[in-house]
Amino acid sequence: MGDQVIKHRTSNPYEEKFGYSRAIRRGPFIFVSGTTSIDTTTGQVLHPTSAYNQALKIFREITLAVEALGAAKKDVVRVRMFVTDDGDGEDVGRALKESFGSVGPAATMILGARFISPEMKVEIEADALVL
Repeated sequence: MGDQVIKHRTSNPYEEKFGYSRAIRRGPFIFVSGTTSIDTTTGQVLHPTSAYNQALKIFREITLAVEALGAAKKDVVRVRMFVTDDGDGEDVGRALKESFGSVGPAATMILGARFISPEMKVEIEADALVL
């Protein structure tokens, strides 16, 4: 792969609107953009009342992005979780453990975030390293 940049895009409307890719791979490094629970076919936020279900959806999308760029869930080395409501931190943490528990990536959770849509309770980004 060398210095070649490979981009992974989805039909998420914000990618086109703001001009970014869901994920990018350069050499062994994969960077997954902040991901929310948007249904890419409708553009609607899924699970607007559940941070836990939003996080599960997001972790599935992150895994799909990493796999689309030739890696696997086990290659995820870091996640950053941004959560709007302090009370949702436990639910997002539980979703992380259920989704990536055996992988055990380095993780950061920031509470009190604000997003482009008030229905978004969680946004998560991830980095992977393919050796």
